[in-house]
Amino acid sequence: MKGNIAGLLQQAQKMQQEMQKAQEELARLEVTGQAGGGMVEVRMNGKHAVLSVKIDPSLADDVEMLEDLVTAAANDAVNRVQAETEERMGGMAKGLNLPPGFKLPF
Repeated sequence: MKGNIAGLLQQAQKMQQEMQKAQEELARLEVTGQAGGGMVEVRMNGKHAVLSVKIDPSLADDVEMLEDLVTAAANDAVNRVQAETEERMGGMAKGLNLPPGFKLPF
């Protein structure tokens, strides 16, 4: 019994270190969300901070469409960060034999 607990604690400690490393990598991640066929681009980091916005000058005459496209591009960037996060963090708990429905991080 003690061996099982010690092994589980060792696995948990290793997973914690791997998660911390992945979180640091995700913080440095940069993604670009697009809308309007690339007419609006939003560059965002892994912490969901917007780094830059690029807008095709031809959109300057239609403010309403521009607002919609900036919103769509920002949402696209958020979705890309989320997808990267799930991809990088999802495989870490595979060896732990967690109960169904149990999700990490806690």
